[in-house]
Amino acid sequence: MAEVCVGKIISVSELNITVLLTENKVKIRDILYVYNKGQKIEFEVAEEDGEVISAIPFQSVIGLKKGLDVFKAEKGLEIQYNDEILGKVFDSYGSLLDENTIEEEKKRNVYARNLSLEEINLNGGILWTGIKVLDFFAPMQKGFKMGLLGGAGVGKTVLIKELIHNVYTGLNSNSVFVGVGERSREGKELYDEMSEAGLLDKMAVVFGQMGENSAARSKAIFSGLTLAEYLRDEKNQDVLLFIDNIYRYVQAMSEINAELSRIPIENGYPANIASAVSDVEERINSTEKGSITSFQAIYIPADDTTDQAVQTITTHLDGQIVLDRKVAEKGLYPAVDVFNTTSKLIDIEKIGERHYYLVEEVLRYYSRYRELEEIIAVLGIEELSAADTNVFYRTRMLRNYFTQPMFVAENYTGIKGEFVAIDDILDDVEDILSGKCDGVDESNFLFIGKYHGNKKDK
Repeated sequence: MAEVCVGKIISVSELNITVLLTENKVKIRDILYVYNKGQKIEFEVAEEDGEVISAIPFQSVIGLKKGLDVFKAEKGLEIQYNDEILGKVFDSYGSLLDENTIEEEKKRNVYARNLSLEEINLNGGILWTGIKVLDFFAPMQKGFKMGLLGGAGVGKTVLIKELIHNVYTGLNSNSVFVGVGERSREGKELYDEMSEAGLLDKMAVVFGQMGENSAARSKAIFSGLTLAEYLRDEKNQDVLLFIDNIYRYVQAMSEINAELSRIPIENGYPANIASAVSDVEERINSTEKGSITSFQAIYIPADDTTDQAVQTITTHLDGQIVLDRKVAEKGLYPAVDVFNTTSKLIDIEKIGERHYYLVEEVLRYYSRYRELEEIIAVLGIEELSAADTNVFYRTRMLRNYFTQPMFVAENYTGIKGEFVAIDDILDDVEDILSGKCDGVDESNFLFIGKYHGNKKDK
């Protein structure tokens, strides 16, 4: 097909190429390109004002100058849309980053899919992960959006790998990992770890690296969503979508808006921050065919949870899993902070009376335990009443019980991983709370699967 010249460049900046159109056949999100010293530089239309358009470059603009001819690509931003997405690592624009090849090229526009109200299924059923602490304190419904909060070194990657493993094993479903503003070192580490754990062929990966420009960081998420939608809509799967880090997407949009001279609101965020986040979140849902359940890591600037971007993101979430360094320092993994970990599914009508009241009772025990620790530090354990002594020892059992041997960590721990059914979890918790396990050493509950009577389940 002959190339169509649609205009000429009239100004260039790092994130904004202004073009004067000669052909009025250009619309928002069209891909334009120029040739510079034999290299093809692409950019996406972001704004139009009569015959003048502003476009966001995908690559470095070094060497571009006024007067260069601008051509229009036949199609918009696309990514592979068939079974060949599995085991592959893509960049934000749909090109392969690893050494793999695509046999049959079949692509789809990354903005093409928007669910209608009729397609959305709000009764997708519960997605049991087999991870005790998650299924008990923060059960997830298919299609949920869960925040994943935690700094470096608290076990976030191990938890992500275990979720990918368990959902593939339990539901035969694949996962998609989207790195938004990932450090290239972290991306390579994740790639190597997934490969070593035998999980790479069960997932598709998109990386928009930190060293790339704002366009790459803002587009990675849409490419990842398209891959997840393929698995949901064409393969009828219940997909896990990991986004690390959703805050970097908002940050990239802020930088682009600043370059387009749009007036920011508080903290420099764009005035359209709500719609920018909605463009992503509204594509994460259940349908009759399958579901996309997302885990979104959220960077919290200066630990300020009232930050405008954090607030905008959290309004879309159905719960959050918080990993805490203090828990990790005790050697308890997954290092979940049970007080700040939440789910909209913790409701009598959704999870049943038994599960609901057990969660309430366990949290009551944990709260009292924190108070008792302070008393013991001053007076000693001998001064506690019989009731408080029970609370103290049973909480320590529970705390140990909610650790778990991970399938993906077997090589490091030497302990066989286990998938624990929710009924077994509820039975075990009930036994500990009722005193049936009193007298059993708390170490017997550390890194086991389910617990029968007074013995570990081998």
